[in-house]
Amino acid sequence: MNHALKFLFALSSVFMTVLLFSEGYWGRGIAMIIPSAILVFMCTRSVRMILVFYYMQVQKLEKARKWLERIKVNQLWKNQRGYYFFIKGSMDVQTNKFSESERLFKEALRLGLKKDVDKAAVYLNLAVLSGNKNDKMTATMHLKKAESLDSKGYLKNDIKQVKKMLNASPKMVRR
Repeated sequence: MNHALKFLFALSSVFMTVLLFSEGYWGRGIAMIIPSAILVFMCTRSVRMILVFYYMQVQKLEKARKWLERIKVNQLWKNQRGYYFFIKGSMDVQTNKFSESERLFKEALRLGLKKDVDKAAVYLNLAVLSGNKNDKMTATMHLKKAESLDSKGYLKNDIKQVKKMLNASPKMVRR
């Protein structure tokens, strides 16, 4: 469904809810709160992306992959497209499609991610992929970028682990 049409439905639903309350139809107004909230929620986030995040969080990767395949990138909000490619790249890493995942991670960075820690995670994955290709210089560059973006230290242990792998062996293993 077109974003403008979703927004129009949500706006009219919220207007109808407010109108019902102001006219004194409390029962009908209360009944309209949930549909209005769902419509507003659909305008702000892609429900399918939320399901993908949920299934990834609970480690049900096949279900997450299934929902991810149902998403059409051009129907996502512009600021969600980077996250789509980030998730898709992460799933491709798990299935050993390294060149495809590297392309997807770079596309995620190009489209933009909101949080610095998300960007740091992408750079960390790119460092691992570069290390797997024995490109130590590029891996180190990505690792430094990840380190600079991880200001709160969420990925501190992962960054240390990748640094050890880079320094220890000529060929990195997948983390």
